[in-house]
Amino acid sequence: MFKAISPKKILFVGLFSACALVAKAQEFGGNPPSIKWRQVNIPAARVIFPNGLDSVGLQVANIIQQMNGVIKPSIGYRQKQVNIVLQNQTTISNGFVMLAPFRSEFYLTPDQNSFELGSLSWAEQLAIHEFRHVQQYNNFNVGLSKALHVVFGESGQLLGNTIAVPDWFFEGDAVYNETYVSDQGRGRLPYFFNGFHGLWDAGKDYSWMKLRNGSYRDYVPDWYPLGYMMNAYGRQQYGQTFWRNVTHDAAAYRGFFYPFAKGVKRYSGVSYPEFRNNALNYFKQQIATPADKVVGPKYDKNQHFIANREYPAVVNDSTLIYVKSSYKKIPAFVVLRGNKESKIRVKDLSLDRYFNYYNGKIVYASYRPDIRWGNRNYNELKVIDVASGKQKKLTHSSKYFSPAFSDDGKQIVAVQVDVSGKSKLHILDAETGKLLEEVPAQPGIFYTYPKFYSENKIIAAVRNPQGKMTIASIDLKTGNVESLLAYNIAPVGFTAVQRDTIYFTATEGTNDRLYALSITDKKLYKLQNDTLQYGIGNYQPAVAGNKLAWTSFSAYGYQVHRADKQSVTWQPVEAPSVRVLPDYKITVLKKDSAADLMAKIKPEPLKISKYNKLHNFFNFHSLLPDFEDPNYTLSLAGENVLNTFQSSLSGTYNRNEGYKEVGYNAVYGALFPFISGGVDYTFDRKGYYRGENIYWNEASLHAGLQLPFNFSEGRFSRYLSVGSSVYYNSTHFQEAYRSRFADQNYTYLNNYINFSNSMQSAVQNIYPHLAQSVSLSYKKGVINASNYQFLATGNFYFPGLATNHNFVVGLAHQQRSENTVIDFSNNFPFSRGYTVYNLYKMDKVAVNYHFPIAYPDAGFANLVYFLRIRGNAFFDYTKGQDFYTNGSPFKGNFRSTGLEVFFDTQWFNQSPITFGLRYTHLLDEDLGSHGSNRLELVVPLTIF
Repeated sequence: MFKAISPKKILFVGLFSACALVAKAQEFGGNPPSIKWRQVNIPAARVIFPNGLDSVGLQVANIIQQMNGVIKPSIGYRQKQVNIVLQNQTTISNGFVMLAPFRSEFYLTPDQNSFELGSLSWAEQLAIHEFRHVQQYNNFNVGLSKALHVVFGESGQLLGNTIAVPDWFFEGDAVYNETYVSDQGRGRLPYFFNGFHGLWDAGKDYSWMKLRNGSYRDYVPDWYPLGYMMNAYGRQQYGQTFWRNVTHDAAAYRGFFYPFAKGVKRYSGVSYPEFRNNALNYFKQQIATPADKVVGPKYDKNQHFIANREYPAVVNDSTLIYVKSSYKKIPAFVVLRGNKESKIRVKDLSLDRYFNYYNGKIVYASYRPDIRWGNRNYNELKVIDVASGKQKKLTHSSKYFSPAFSDDGKQIVAVQVDVSGKSKLHILDAETGKLLEEVPAQPGIFYTYPKFYSENKIIAAVRNPQGKMTIASIDLKTGNVESLLAYNIAPVGFTAVQRDTIYFTATEGTNDRLYALSITDKKLYKLQNDTLQYGIGNYQPAVAGNKLAWTSFSAYGYQVHRADKQSVTWQPVEAPSVRVLPDYKITVLKKDSAADLMAKIKPEPLKISKYNKLHNFFNFHSLLPDFEDPNYTLSLAGENVLNTFQSSLSGTYNRNEGYKEVGYNAVYGALFPFISGGVDYTFDRKGYYRGENIYWNEASLHAGLQLPFNFSEGRFSRYLSVGSSVYYNSTHFQEAYRSRFADQNYTYLNNYINFSNSMQSAVQNIYPHLAQSVSLSYKKGVINASNYQFLATGNFYFPGLATNHNFVVGLAHQQRSENTVIDFSNNFPFSRGYTVYNLYKMDKVAVNYHFPIAYPDAGFANLVYFLRIRGNAFFDYTKGQDFYTNGSPFKGNFRSTGLEVFFDTQWFNQSPITFGLRYTHLLDEDLGSHGSNRLELVVPLTIF
């Protein structure tokens, strides 16, 4: 829902909203109370981990302790200890550092795709990347950013840093660090640069603002590779302390306006635009394909993104199956017969696009979160019948990756990653999902993309503890791993097996190439034709009969290629004992003692102790504005490290009634129900009684329980929250009304149910094509009060006349006690344009039609960038009932219609803010003001 707000608050609210999004990256109460936590406490970090992960906790702590001092000169010497929580209940591969509160989390399950994030030990990769963010925040607490920190706490510094230092620097610097201190890192992986490779090969010369802000129409790489290229070039040309100087001045706001750009010019001697162009051109020379060698469809360079087609499966010589997704359509399984595509079924929510095919059946892993614990989630196997499109669930509450059928289709092999971090191979019954066999795991080995080979062998790309990879044969009975190639730091993966030949992708130079390996004699071949030789990566090979299919990257989406095997040249190659990864002529990566530091890390016996869950329980960290009309709040926010307790001291102004409120509220989320409580004191509450306003002050104590459920599964995200709170209110009427009304003490219950259900959305979809959001609230006096209020609201989303259009119906009903002086707060969504009233009974119907208008992909002065302009034609009808002073009934209609135009923008090239204009024409009289036309500036504070 969009709320009216004054123009001068737009930027302020939007930027703090961006900070709030970062602050909410974690899951509140995400871990079950049964987890016992341990810690390693060193000066730079407190590493907190579940009992049983001692080795991982020690590994992370040793890396941070031994790396920290060596790499400080390139960013600064300031240090404040950070808390790092290791999460082992999730199937997601990720990590983050947040500043409000200052803490970090590592999600410990590695990704199957070694080309995307690398093949280093995942805990090692997270430590060297995420701790760099810790060093950044520690050293960016200077100048104006520090002043904002003093006034607003950690969120103040976050605001200052977000405006002054671009997001590309944060991530590019961290990627540089992982490349600098290891012998791999994403800065050496061709997959990491595929996005820019695709743009350059397609002749797309996007503006800097478009590269920074993205697009709803065109593929634009994110800020990770952009940031790495800027960082690496800056160090290569101007030395390892170049960015330390630039970012220190920027965070301090030296020069105030555009301090980062001024810092680049100050320390490089060239203008910021010239520096950017030089950096991109430097890498373009290393990466781009010569113009006469570019392959793929010859689109006009103004052609927009078309679609991704991924993981092809060869059914026969004329038929393929793959996953297709676009900016307008959500991922779906598609069968291509000849040149005609037809949809089999929409793909469930998944962490990747991978699937495997055999004889009319598809198997893949579908993501499902735990019903209650947000940091626990699953990958459950689903099987689809291609002919009917029907799907069945094969496993429950499992953590499986990269499933594949056996040659007879009766069994499935899948990678299973348990909470200890061990990678295992499971053999399952393809009909029932029953676990038939667990292949004995080898210490430190991580399996990716396993495939059956004969009755007692599995072929997989595997990683060892040093992050080196090979193609291996695994014995089903013993688990013994036979390397078919020498272990190498260059990634391998995407295996496919046909008879005695393994097809796979391996990194070679500045591209990822397709290879074939003969199992019987271990002869290695590079597969060659024009498309394979000059395509941007060769991934996801599939083979059946005489056909070979694979994908490569382009600026228009991943493309599927297919060829007769006979038309492909099998070039014999010597299997290299060492495969060197490219540095793209960034020679400073190997110039000092910090280079390849990970090889020098030594395990030291650091002390492990119990972590007290009550440590720094309140942890007040930020002073936050929260403008959600009609409430305008300033609060001192607190949150503990494990994110099981959140509390706030707050002051609120309510625009509807004009009251002021101060209070303390807290919620504890470590148990199955959330437990909440608080105390509030309100000045100048207002009620409407028999034609006049009545004012009073009130104190309130409350406590309650809330049951949060996440029923997301399949194609839908589905949430349910049920709760009840008891409030004790003490009401004191103001002096002018004491002779007419007695002070009251009363107790009431607030019972509520919130439910939302939404289908997946594509990039351009304004709202999901199918979604519902329903909220019910019933407040009832139980002691010394009989007043009540019932509020029901719902929004229902449907597809419109075109793909990215939405028809949205809003319904609301509120009824309260008749002839009561004191009433509950009014949160009824009144008809747009009218003065808000709190009447005895109100019913509302709202009809909205949302549609895109334009995709400008344009901005100015690196200040604001317009991604999309969209409209909403609406009609609101509220029917109200109340009573006059003499007791006679009042009935009123409040109808309005109008048009809203919203601008989806990015500010300072990184902070998303949507604002708009609303024209409302009132079809009925507004009792609180005159005139039938309204023009408002609006900002979205809650969308869905």
